Amino acid sequence: MRDTVYFLAFDGYADWHAAHALCEIRRPGEWQLRTVGFSMQPVLSMGGLRVVPELTLAQIELDRAALLIVPGGYLWEHGLGEEAVDAVARVHAAGATVAGVDSGVLVLARAGLLDACRHTGSWLGHIGLHVPGYQGAERFEAGTLAVSDGGVITASQLGSVEFAREVIRALDLYNPSDREHWFRLFKHAVPPPWCAGDVAAAA
Repeated sequence: MRDTVYFLAFDGYADWHAAHALCEIRRPGEWQLRTVGFSMQPVLSMGGLRVVPELTLAQIELDRAALLIVPGGYLWEHGLGEEAVDAVARVHAAGATVAGVDSGVLVLARAGLLDACRHTGSWLGHIGLHVPGYQGAERFEAGTLAVSDGGVITASQLGSVEFAREVIRALDLYNPSDREHWFRLFKHAVPPPWCAGDVAAAA
């Protein structure tokens, strides 16, 4: 049963990239959310949050994995973290979705997952600059903040809300109408219909 979402935490990871997505994953209470690391030693996020991984990348249970999220961080632009590349490849091959934001997209590219699917990133040319074997430039969607295709979710550093929407869709959280209302609320500050009474009262 695929009931677990894994989030990769490492020294210097961008803690805001997946914040919206993680909150929505936990809200219904139907998914297990587990933090994985290169080891089980505490790590410090880019924003200064200290996190202790619950398990290592090697301990991901492939038969339970629904999604693996790789946030951005300077680590990836230095070509480090080969264990993450291997984990992404394993998880995707097992039939689960993998997701990368900003430089986290580089991990998916190194695993060869962006060569045959539509995807995006923070800027055109970024992936090719850091991943010499990358063959998916023609499938890069410039100007799109988040893309989901073939069990792969990619997002720009500016697309945390769009990224969350793709995660919500991939995990089938809420119905399509509520997903759109959620997006309009967090992206454009448009209250959903069920909040109309509260908005009117506040006015």
